[in-house]
Amino acid sequence: MNARSETVTEQLRAALEQALMPRSLEIIDDSARHAGHAGARAGGHFRVTLVAEAFRGRSRLERHRLVYDAVAPLLQDRVHALNIIARTPDET
Repeated sequence: MNARSETVTEQLRAALEQALMPRSLEIIDDSARHAGHAGARAGGHFRVTLVAEAFRGRSRLERHRLVYDAVAPLLQDRVHALNIIARTPDET
């Protein structure tokens, strides 16, 4: 399956798994809840919950930056909004 035929959810999963090697990862497509919202035309709305060692010792802002950096190419046109919950294994 090439990048064009993968769903956005699959692309998000691949990018996050490669960059952060999460112990757990849940991605929920919330796009339907935002139908009609002007920004929604540019891409989807997603909820991402992940647990990863990469977050240890990092602030909430730093954790979110790691997630945004991992999915940056998708933010250009495939993803409009991310709701992020990023925890360490100790915080679950």
